[in-house]
Amino acid sequence: MEFSAFMARLRREPLPHVFLLAGEERYYIDKARARILERVLPEGVTDAAVETLPGDVTCDTLIARLQEVPFFTPQHVLIVPESPLLRQTKNNKDAEGTEPAEADAAAAKPASKDKALTRLLKVLPELPEYSYLLFISHHKADKRKKLYKAIEKAGLVLEADPIRAWNVNTWLQGKLQSLNKDMDRGAQAYFAAAVSVMQTVDLSFLDQQLDTVALYSKDRRITRAELEQCFASVPEVSIFALLEAVSQRDVRQALSLLRRELADGTYFTVIIALLTRHVRQLWQAKVLQAQGIRGKALAKPLELNPFIAERVGRAAAAFDETALRTGMLELIDADYTLKTGQADEAVLEHAVITLCG
Repeated sequence: MEFSAFMARLRREPLPHVFLLAGEERYYIDKARARILERVLPEGVTDAAVETLPGDVTCDTLIARLQEVPFFTPQHVLIVPESPLLRQTKNNKDAEGTEPAEADAAAAKPASKDKALTRLLKVLPELPEYSYLLFISHHKADKRKKLYKAIEKAGLVLEADPIRAWNVNTWLQGKLQSLNKDMDRGAQAYFAAAVSVMQTVDLSFLDQQLDTVALYSKDRRITRAELEQCFASVPEVSIFALLEAVSQRDVRQALSLLRRELADGTYFTVIIALLTRHVRQLWQAKVLQAQGIRGKALAKPLELNPFIAERVGRAAAAFDETALRTGMLELIDADYTLKTGQADEAVLEHAVITLCG
């Protein structure tokens, strides 16, 4: 179940007693975990009420702890992180015998462990009213595992897939709704551009930044100027204008922006990393368009917002592959020679000139 649907289910009654939060997007897992604890423990989290067990806790120990009546608290929550019972096995094989071809692997397991897991699976749908069980995994869980299927049937499963630049709009709309705000067209375009140049999409960071913008924004609609002021201190975003100048092959503007970034103290390593990533995207767009993939269809393979992917595609049409290859090699050389002290920032300027030329 994806995040918004999962959170909506948490608002309903009755609340299930077993949960699985699994996936690479820690922001979603942290939010879901906090909301579950708020529902189960409305008077606040205490050491007596919440206990984190080892990930490799035995099934029988877990059963005993779930059936144990808590002291000093009406409910207790047991958290099991990174359980091997949910982990994807090598070559995506399920050792629990869910496929006939794997019968030999299943037979090799100790019978006692298999019986203990069976006992746990029977307990999950009938947990005492005072017990709640929360499995957490920061990796994809194996949906073929018996434990996964049991949790899905008796409780709720969150699939916390990572957010990328091309699908961040779903998160953005939910965030704006929670703030009772929206964005004008210019702000939406700027947000998409800012996220597109971030090497990783950190939802916790974006969440804090939008909270700050909402706090100081006087109107219900957030403007581009307000977003620019908020993101101005982020090096990746401040370099966006330089990347745009390269896309337009405007050598005069690109050199001016490059020198300003260096004068403002932006490390050359950050500039080179972002320029290299941008050139790679232009190159990929060039190849994909030759294969008939154009416009917004470029978004997913480039991992960009559809609006930005279209712009990259249009910019890529002005380059030939030889120029992009030469520019990439110059950026790689500039990175090495600058790090080893064999050259100064002029090599970076030369790489920009090559790209724009």
